[in-house]
This record gives sequence, structure tokens and C-alpha cells, in this order.
Amino acid sequence: MAPMIELRDVRKTYSGGTDALKGVSLQIEEGEILALLGPNGAGKTTLISVICGISTMTSGSIKVGGHDVVTDYRAARQLVGIVPQEVSLEPFERVGNTLRLSRGLFGLPRSDAFIEEILKTLSLWDRRDDQVFGLSGGMKRRVLIGKALAHEPKVLFLDEPTAGVDVELRKDMWRTVRSLKERGTTIILTTHYIEEAEAISDRVGVISKGEILLVEETDALMRRMGKKEMIIELQEPVGEIPESLAGYGLRRGHDEHSLVFSYVSMAGKRPGITALLSAISAAGLVLRDVQTRQSSLEDIFVDLVKDAA
Repeated sequence: MAPMIELRDVRKTYSGGTDALKGVSLQIEEGEILALLGPNGAGKTTLISVICGISTMTSGSIKVGGHDVVTDYRAARQLVGIVPQEVSLEPFERVGNTLRLSRGLFGLPRSDAFIEEILKTLSLWDRRDDQVFGLSGGMKRRVLIGKALAHEPKVLFLDEPTAGVDVELRKDMWRTVRSLKERGTTIILTTHYIEEAEAISDRVGVISKGEILLVEETDALMRRMGKKEMIIELQEPVGEIPESLAGYGLRRGHDEHSLVFSYVSMAGKRPGITALLSAISAAGLVLRDVQTRQSSLEDIFVDLVKDAA
């Protein structure tokens, strides 16, 4: 089956000579959630803009649902909904009418039943007759999502959807995104909250300086690049790490009572840990406590961007 979105060698160079995208090739499957991560200025928003036809690419090709975004623009754009970072809504319009107007702009017939379904999915049904200006920031973001969904798009772009939203509303938004996925919507998410990508994405793409560094299933990426640390707390402080432990790559922890052992988890195994603990005992060090810490997607992201710098 053809991918929902397909980019081939997409480049975007601005008039001043800045290369915002440098030969990006990417396939996004129907019904998946792809989290696109990257530092400020990496090219995330530019990439969304060229896919949605807001900005023109310099070269390459893009298809959405099999439609070329240049030669078959109307059909491609009909398949796409966009939720921008900025909250841009008519403040005195009522919530339900905002969605109906957006649907009408795409030339679709009125469907109160479909608008009701969206409002209920987004927990906005009870606020349908409220004017937008009276809503909280989190509710306004939900209205933005509803507006983007009103014309029944197959693809939804969420550009920093939870920026400025508190933790409780953020998690509520995650549930909303999952429910949209269950409806078959393909979702491309850009976010600065790495835990957001880790929690809800099927795949993660990392972009830096206009280039895609990797695109990989979230769980597989965590297994492949995730590291673990074992924090070893000692009964007594240790001045220098004994020479007999030099081969384990230990480093000091937060004080002289702790040592840190880093390793890569492989199929649930902990390479060298039993031998290390025996060596620590043989060196005359007495354990007080042992803890483990799993690296997060944020750790992996930081390492990838650092290596690409």
C-alpha cells in the first residue's frame, strides 16, 4: 500500500541563500503518529509548510494520498488539516460555528452530526455555544484541532499542540490524539516536550539543520540507543576508584559515596553487572544501595543532535 505522505529529495532554499531543507526523503504511513523532533531552526515548520502547500519547495517531490502537492494541489490540500502553534481564532464567534465555517470553506455540505462528533471527541460539546474569547488556553487549542478536522482530513499536522498548556491538559490532549488515531487519522506531531513523543508516537523522526538524522519506531529506537545507568551507593566514601575496577568504566556520582556504571540493555540482560558487584566487594567496598536509571528519548535526542553539530 502506498504511503499517505511521500517526500523525495525535498529541498528548500530561501532567497538569502539559507538551506532550510537539504534533500529530505520521508515516508509516513496511513494511520500512524509520527513525532518530528528537532531544535529551533532545524526545519520542522518549513517541512510542514512545504507539505501543506503554504511554502513552495525549491526542488524534489511531495505526494499526499497519492496527489502531487504542486500539480494536484487542491486534492492534496483537501486531505490535510493543520493546527498551528499560534492561536488564531475569531474571538467573538461561537465554538460550534467556528467548526462549521471551516468546513464550509472547503466546499463541504453542512453536517451537524459530524461537527457534534468532533466536539464530543474533543470534550467541547458543552462549550459549543460559548464565544471563543471566554475559553481557556487549553480549550482554544482544542477548538483549533476541531477546526482542522472539520473538513474530514486524512492527515493532521500538530505544530507544538501543547505549548503553554499545563501538565493535566497536556495528558488530556494526548488522549485526544490517540482517539484521532483510532479513527484512522494520520498524525504528524512537532513538539519540544520529548516525553510527549515518547508517550504517543509510533515512530520518531529527528531533524537537524534541514536534514533527517533518522526515522525509527519509538520502541525500537529506545531499545537500540537507550542506555541504562546503575548508581552504586557505598557505605563509606571512596577517594579514588580502585585500579581493580578500571575496566568497568565507572565514574563518580553526585558525591564520594556513589559510583555510576553505564551499559546498554540487550534483550533484558545486564552485561557485566554480576562481575562488577563481585569486583566491588573484592576491592573492599561495601554496598549501601543500588539503583538503575533508563535513559529517556530526550537523552537519545540530545546525543543525536550533538553528534550532528
